[in-house]
Amino acid sequence: MMQHLLSVVTFLPALAAVVIALLPQGRAALVRWSAFLVAAATFGVSLLLYVRFDARRADYQFVEQVRWMPSYGISYHLGIDGISLLLVLLTTFLTALALLSSWRAVEVRVKEFAVSMLFLETGMLGVFVSLDLFLFYIFWEAMLIPMYLIIGVWGGPDRIYAAVKFILYTLTGSVLMLVAILALYFQHGGVTGTYTFDLPILARYVVPAGIQVWLFLAFALAFAIKVPMFPFHTWLPDAHVEAPTAGSVLLAGVLLKMGTYGFLRFCLPLFPTASLTFVPWIFLLALVGILYGAWVSMVQPDLKKLVAYSSVSHLGFVVLGLFTLTPQGIVGGIIQMVNHGLSTGALFLLVGILYERRHTRLIAEFGGLWQVIPAFSALFLIVSLSSLGLPGLNGFVGEFLILVGTFAWASRLPAAAPLAYVVPGLATLGMIFSAVYLLWMYQRVCFGEITTNANRGLADLTRREWAMLLPVLLFIVWIGVYPRPFTGMTEATAEALIAQVQSKVAVAAAGPTGR
Repeated sequence: MMQHLLSVVTFLPALAAVVIALLPQGRAALVRWSAFLVAAATFGVSLLLYVRFDARRADYQFVEQVRWMPSYGISYHLGIDGISLLLVLLTTFLTALALLSSWRAVEVRVKEFAVSMLFLETGMLGVFVSLDLFLFYIFWEAMLIPMYLIIGVWGGPDRIYAAVKFILYTLTGSVLMLVAILALYFQHGGVTGTYTFDLPILARYVVPAGIQVWLFLAFALAFAIKVPMFPFHTWLPDAHVEAPTAGSVLLAGVLLKMGTYGFLRFCLPLFPTASLTFVPWIFLLALVGILYGAWVSMVQPDLKKLVAYSSVSHLGFVVLGLFTLTPQGIVGGIIQMVNHGLSTGALFLLVGILYERRHTRLIAEFGGLWQVIPAFSALFLIVSLSSLGLPGLNGFVGEFLILVGTFAWASRLPAAAPLAYVVPGLATLGMIFSAVYLLWMYQRVCFGEITTNANRGLADLTRREWAMLLPVLLFIVWIGVYPRPFTGMTEATAEALIAQVQSKVAVAAAGPTGR
């Protein structure tokens, strides 16, 4: 089993989905328990990756490679490093919680919903563990189908519009990325004589600078849409608002990270010269996203839409950290992907709990909840403080490292130092705005007078909801107080990536070598 641990983790949900699909109709309780236990088991098996992972090594571990279509240079190639390890664990963890959150929220087509969720988990895991570009693209596209169904079948009143918009946006970027993958395949084959989609082999090749620009733009557009970066973000609020709670948790917690993961895994090592060339533009879009997402969140009347727009702001921080190409910035960006998945996923779980009780998400419909449901309000406060980056909670760790990395990047540019320090200054301003919209939202929902009689009889957290939220709170506090077990897993990989980028940029500057 250990030799094929990644395959087991990746395909266990899909195999279980096939079995669940064969269960007779009308067995909703059996389906719910089966799907949840499979997701929990997948998380349990994935913990073996963490236990057996050697943080001192920067190369890929748990590697599996089997010749698939050798005449086309395609192989079944899996592996993880410090970049993907935490994202795999985040995926398996949040999927189990998302299924637990759907116990009462999804009451029709329960079997189909469980099957879609488990296939979605396999698709998401495949993206993070694939080391063959052809295999990566299959998983990248395959996971769109179950998410489309989750939004379109079990979503809100405008679910069809939101689902179609989600598909159109992501497919547009995906098609351009496919063209770039094929171009890289033929470029590498034409120069070296080896036609392959194998990522470790392609990462050693120095793509000519002129071609790099176009390939980078094609990959970057697909990833920017997925993040989503401004101005490619407009699909996100619609998808979040219409998706069921479980869909929103995975959409914010995992799917958005595929964009930032793509920048790290593909854009920086494959196209380093182009990546550095576009750093000013990436920073500009990231800063606009940070500030714009925060400002728009302030005026949202809907709790779910507020949390959705906050993701635009928080993911802007992640992109900023990754492109500083400093150890602090990259490690901070990776850990902030995890932090955002935990904090925003928990916010969506809490909003879903409120919606199940009141069937509304409008902030104006609430008020004084602390008097009625104090346990819910206390957990809501902790998660909100985590999201705004309070020291002692997980959000602070990632944002602090990103800011340190951004200042380190600015300090390397003495000629433009005054202008360069504007970047971390504006990012810090975004942190202030996040405190404004989150605390203001919390004050209106939980403090003050009870605004309507419908709020007086609300039930506090059930045992299932405690079981759903406490594990998230554990990680929120753990990472905030002692982040070393998480940041330590990424440091060697981050330093190796920086060295690889610098080496390839130096080779390209010295003259085209073709290798």
